[in-house]
Amino acid sequence: MSLKKRYLMTPGPTPVPADILLSMAKPITHHRTAEFEDVVKEARAGLQYIFNTQNEVLLFASSGTGAMESAIVNCFCAGDSVIVARNGKFGDREKQIAETYGLEVVDLEYAWDEVVKTGDIARELAANPEIRGVIVTQSETSTGVLNPIKEIAELVRGYDNALMIVDSITGIGAVACETDDWGLDVVMTGSQKGLMLPPGLAAVSVSDKAWRAVERSTLPKFYFDWKKYLKSIEKNTTPFTPALTLIQGLNEALKLMRDEGRENLIERHSLLAEATRQGLDAIGLKLFAPPEGRGSAVTPVWSPEGIPAGKIVKVMKEDYGVTITNGQDDYKDRIFRIGHLGYFGMFDIITTLTALEMALVKLGYEFEQGASIKAAESVFLESAH
Repeated sequence: MSLKKRYLMTPGPTPVPADILLSMAKPITHHRTAEFEDVVKEARAGLQYIFNTQNEVLLFASSGTGAMESAIVNCFCAGDSVIVARNGKFGDREKQIAETYGLEVVDLEYAWDEVVKTGDIARELAANPEIRGVIVTQSETSTGVLNPIKEIAELVRGYDNALMIVDSITGIGAVACETDDWGLDVVMTGSQKGLMLPPGLAAVSVSDKAWRAVERSTLPKFYFDWKKYLKSIEKNTTPFTPALTLIQGLNEALKLMRDEGRENLIERHSLLAEATRQGLDAIGLKLFAPPEGRGSAVTPVWSPEGIPAGKIVKVMKEDYGVTITNGQDDYKDRIFRIGHLGYFGMFDIITTLTALEMALVKLGYEFEQGASIKAAESVFLESAH
């Protein structure tokens, strides 16, 4: 068997830069020491920078779903009404968590290839003055759809008792998320996305308005009790045993992101997304997300007629070493998804499009070979002038 270089082009986990891997190879230290307090202090400042907030950003040893659950149990009481606007798998998950804890969900369900409509949220807020929260996924991993968080938050700010809760797990570090400027009360992310780390860390920013909701909340919580985390993080520590090596890696990741700069981060991801989209279009493939709601973290595309997406994923991985992902739930084998958030550059996109073209040739799809690479190169060349 010949040596094969591997390329991870999924929307999570994402590739981890060598500098971050090396930082996590340092000897383990004990977490109840001044040395580790310095590590947490550095992480606090770096997270505030990348979230663009003055709020404390709490850190958990969990997946992004843990952050989602923590937002529900800390901000609400059983019987509270919340709006969940959902147009993908992770919006669905927010609804499931809310219902698990006895919340009354005003369900705004959209097709997976639609953008959440601010007018619908305005209507429901006006009709339901008792609403305690509006929960929206910013960048849907399952669909690539980017929802209008800034505009929705403007509506929510007019309601004193309603929180704006944002799942930015596939957003932070890849798309604009102005936590304080937009008035976002709770924003969450996971380590295995734009933060360029292995899975295992989740982070949540909490506004003053959200902390007032925490004081009111009566839902059961223990591990995810935000009050415990706030008390600890203000002392540069954690209430429970932390993921030490991941936090070491987080500081290196945040340093790399700070060196690049927030605006440049967003611009790079936008360029990678545009090159991917132009390349796919050039070989006749139809993009899944609508033009008005295409994010920069992941590009889903309809599989050609007669070719299940799973076959494309399989050939690309097994024959060419490039891992992309299938669609999820009802869209499994109907769409495939190319991730480009985190540690990616232009040649990752060129390589992926090349592997895709070769896989499609093997599977009998007819198109002008090389057209996707040419189109992507044109995007990159134009950006350089």
